[in-house]
This record gives sequence, structure tokens and C-alpha cells, in this order.
Amino acid sequence: MKAVQIIARGKPVFVDAQKPALQPETAIVRTLRTSLCGSDIRHLHHLPASSYPTAAGETGHEMVGVVEAIDSSASSVQPGDRVLCLAPDHRAMCEYYRAPVDFLLPLVADVQLEHAVQAQQLGTVLYACQALPDLRGKSVVVIGQGSAGLWFNEALRRLGADKIIALDTKMYRLAYSGHFGATHTICNADASPVAALREVCGGALPDVVIEAAGEEESIRLAVEMARIGGFILWFGVPRFETMDFPFFNMFWKRIATRGMVGAAEDPGHACTRRALDWISRGEVDAAAMITHTFKFDDVFEAYALHRLQDEGAVKIVIDMEG
Repeated sequence: MKAVQIIARGKPVFVDAQKPALQPETAIVRTLRTSLCGSDIRHLHHLPASSYPTAAGETGHEMVGVVEAIDSSASSVQPGDRVLCLAPDHRAMCEYYRAPVDFLLPLVADVQLEHAVQAQQLGTVLYACQALPDLRGKSVVVIGQGSAGLWFNEALRRLGADKIIALDTKMYRLAYSGHFGATHTICNADASPVAALREVCGGALPDVVIEAAGEEESIRLAVEMARIGGFILWFGVPRFETMDFPFFNMFWKRIATRGMVGAAEDPGHACTRRALDWISRGEVDAAAMITHTFKFDDVFEAYALHRLQDEGAVKIVIDMEG
């Protein structure tokens, strides 16, 4: 089968890999669509040097496909079923993927594939939101308005936040924020956003900060923007192992923090199932954030565009059938 492999940092290639063999309680899924995520940038460019070359199929983990074969005594999934397939090992950028049967979430008949694949990331956002305090009547700033940040806006609206403040260095991304629930937008391309935040929050700083970018600057900025006694949720996948961090400021402000990853371990994949249901019913607008579609043959161009955040890119879908 055709697969992507990263042979050195920043150097993906196509390889002719062995098609995976069926094992007990697994399924072979033919990949139909994937979409790119910030964590793919880390796998492509920022893993420890000893991690390269990666396994075939890396990097890709937001995936929908059709079941070709399954070996399970309990699963209701059948060959021919379309599924959202969870791939926490990031090895789904290939024509066929072997997944545990518990990682298959069936799709309803009329959902569009490029929309359904967005449920993986929305599911991770809903999973992370379980770590948040009660947001009713509170002010929340979301750093980063890529697809994850936009999904946070949507979730915060449903959780009753009073002010949802979208922050990004790119104006074109902020243009999407209100559609997904932001009540205010701030562009911090040229200056610290603290003064603008205080203006929005009546002289105070926000109650909650969600860091959804994973950059060193945005992580430090989260501490600067949090109020005394506030809360920071770390969600953006860091591009690095260590960094200079303003620990004294966080200590002095008495900020509570929580990192929230590991949605694949969510019992019954409840959050991802909820996300898939919302998308399937049209309760959330997955189509609105999809800005680009590439053929599998052109996936390296898609990786480059995703990293540069250029040409109005928000969410990029890879059509494995195209």
C-alpha cells in the first residue's frame, strides 16, 4: 500500500508499505479522508531526533474510512460500513489502517465524509472541556483560532460562558471566530493583548485562559493574561520538550492549571461520539472551517500549507480517493 513515512525531521516521503494483516479484535479500514491537525506539525518537525524515521503511515490521525475486513465476536461493525476510525498512533496517512474494533465509530448514511472526520478533533476538545471549572457567567479567552480554537468557542458557548474572547495573530482566522461562538476577537500580531482584554472584561483579566496553539509565545502569554486565582487549560500540543517559562508569575498569581490530552482513553469514546452526533445532525457547522482539500498525492503540499498557516488555511482535508 501507499503510505507516508517521515525519514528525517521535516522530510516526509511516500513508501510502498506492507498492507496490515487482520488480527483478532481488529479491523482493516480503507482510508477515505484524513484531515490535518497541529499535532501533525510536531510529528513532522519536532520529535526527538531518535524518533526518525517514523513508522509507515505517520503522520495522520484524523481519519474516516470503510471497513474491508473485521475479526470480532462482539462488534456490530460489518465489512462495508463507513466509520470514524481513531488512530492515536498517528499512523493513518496510508491507504489501509488496522484499528482495534473499539476504535471504530460507525457513520450515519448521509453524513459527508469530510464533515465526519472533524469529529475526531471536536471530540478531543469536548474531552478537554471536562477539566474546566463552571463557566456560567465567566470570561474565557481562547489563544489560537485554528480548528481546535474554533471548536473551543463552540463548546464554551454551550457551557454558558459570558464572554468568549478569541485571540490570534492572523486576522483571517479571527474572521471565523464569531460564527463558532466568540463574543469578542483580538488580534495580537503586533502588541500584547492585555490592555484589550482588560477593556473587554471591565478592567479585569479573564477568569479562564485556554491555550490552543502550542507555541512558546502563546504558552507564556497564557500566564500573562490569566487573572489572580484564575485557571489555564493547556491544550495546544507543544512543539518542544522544554522551554523558558514564567513560573514565578504563575506562582504569584496563584493560577490553577490543567493539561488535558488522551481522548482516545475516554471510556466508550463518549466525547467523540457526542461530537460525531452533533456533526451528523447538523448541530455544529463542520463545513465552515474546511478551507482546503488536497489529493493524497499532494499531501506534502498540504503539510507545508498547514505549517505556514497561509492562503487562508484553517482546516485541510486529504481526499484519499482523489
